[in-house]
Amino acid sequence: MDLTQLTLSLASATTLALAMFTPAMATAGPVKNVVLVHGAFADGAGWRGVYDELTKRGYHVKIVQNPLTSLEDDVAATNRLLNMQNGPTILVGHSWGGTVITEAGVHPKVAGLVYVSALSPDAGETTAQQYDGFAPTPEFVLDIGDDGYGFVKPEKFKQGFAHDVSDEQAACRPRSDRSPEVEAAAKTSPPSRSPI
Repeated sequence: MDLTQLTLSLASATTLALAMFTPAMATAGPVKNVVLVHGAFADGAGWRGVYDELTKRGYHVKIVQNPLTSLEDDVAATNRLLNMQNGPTILVGHSWGGTVITEAGVHPKVAGLVYVSALSPDAGETTAQQYDGFAPTPEFVLDIGDDGYGFVKPEKFKQGFAHDVSDEQAACRPRSDRSPEVEAAAKTSPPSRSPI
């Protein structure tokens, strides 16, 4: 699957999940606000294709730029965008973004959560615990510094993390990747869907 197909698939899955929330919600109408939360080793630009597709479909979309300095900082960045919404909002997270939306999902404007290939921790469960039982992959190798931040090894980045993007895109991304420290998150009460 190329990047265009992936983008359309993610946008379609997100739209489907949004449609699933509307009938069950006690709102004045359909939820039209969407906040997208990216994962670790990336930034909000990774949501560009999904943003384009959802805005074409009439949704009001914002993309969080996680600082990736801690779970609390990422949740604070998400809450800042939630505070700006004019009504009920669906939070969508990918990868590490699932941990962030789980924690931020208690915000009063959150109508539901959508996990797109994302982590979805239970109450008190850490992100690291969700990987229990899975063998590490040889292609995804991190260099963890003394300060606790991790970086994907540049020579492994394309194969282990960005195999579905162009060589040009993959060459740029490891120059800006950053890993948050792994912390606990509490399960939230809004309804959630995991389309992928």
